[in-house]
Amino acid sequence: MATIIDIADSVVAEINATAFSQPVTAVRHYVPQFEIADMSALHVSVVPKGLASKSLDRSRDTFDYLIDVAVQQKVDQANPPLDVLMGLVEEIADHFRAAALASFPNARCTEVKNEPVYLPEHLTELGQFTSVLTLTFKVWR
Repeated sequence: MATIIDIADSVVAEINATAFSQPVTAVRHYVPQFEIADMSALHVSVVPKGLASKSLDRSRDTFDYLIDVAVQQKVDQANPPLDVLMGLVEEIADHFRAAALASFPNARCTEVKNEPVYLPEHLTELGQFTSVLTLTFKVWR
């Protein structure tokens, strides 16, 4: 299996094994597409995003694997739980920051990006909170 898939599956396993402030079930997707009617439940999607490599010397390379983690949920416009969802995104980011994956210890998270911290157009047009973390895992081989 491809290394990026192994890393994405390890990210799913770690999220599902961690006690966050609210129950979370992550699922790996290639294309996370959901019906808006199904978005009242919290969705945490893990998607392999990219790969970059650099030569260290004649026999070794370093690889950066990018994995997206999307946190999405339809929110009640009268009383949106946006602070709670933003807190969950930060908890997930903090969990991976500078950590090796338990089931893939050769991969260490070296960077976490959350830009923008949420998608305003999803909130205004769909009534849905969407935030995407991009985790960069470094592997040497």
